[in-house]
Amino acid sequence: MANPRILVVDDDRKIVDLIRLYLEKDGYRVLVAYDGRQALELAHQREPDLVVLDLMLPEVSGLDVCRTLRAETNVPIIMLTARTTEEDKLLGLDLGADDYVTKPFSPRELLARVRAVLRRAGEKDEEQPAEARVGELLVNFRRHQVKVGGRSVSATPTEFRLLETLIREPGRVFSRLELVARVYGPDYEGLERTVDEHVLNLRKKIESDPKKPNYILTVFGVGYKVNEEVHV
Repeated sequence: MANPRILVVDDDRKIVDLIRLYLEKDGYRVLVAYDGRQALELAHQREPDLVVLDLMLPEVSGLDVCRTLRAETNVPIIMLTARTTEEDKLLGLDLGADDYVTKPFSPRELLARVRAVLRRAGEKDEEQPAEARVGELLVNFRRHQVKVGGRSVSATPTEFRLLETLIREPGRVFSRLELVARVYGPDYEGLERTVDEHVLNLRKKIESDPKKPNYILTVFGVGYKVNEEVHV
């Protein structure tokens, strides 16, 4: 990806100027916004390759900006937040953020996160097929669509990433730790039990009987897998 365009959103102009300085020195093209409404307008008009997004914004909150962008596009999002509790981080990641950086932060660390997220996004786009099907379950990765027997299923961004990870390699058993790393990123240090909660929610949406799952199977003592021998 040559000279990616990055949208930086923060109501603190000094932080925006600092981030822009480091990004432009590294060869990125930079767009800036100081409130959530302006961020959404720029994102729609200029289609950035990545968004660096503060949580606490005037007009429209960072969480609402993230929620809106993720419903419309696959653009990678790195959240900036002064909130450091696990619940706050999980909330942002559950809404579809690809990574988070807590304030105060090192500009060099943020730059490294930008490079890593863009690299992962590029690898995913270039190497992977557009969709996967197992039985009547169809997942379109580029459109962020899930269908079962032709019926559209509404999955949260986190649920979608979890299902995408599993269905790309049906039959492969993923440990909870692996799924946490795939869904939330390798630097996330949260609890593995969050995976169980998302699997439970996914089963309610895609299984005809969530208590006797046909698609997402539990491998006791290990983790989860997508059943490669679904009986339709």
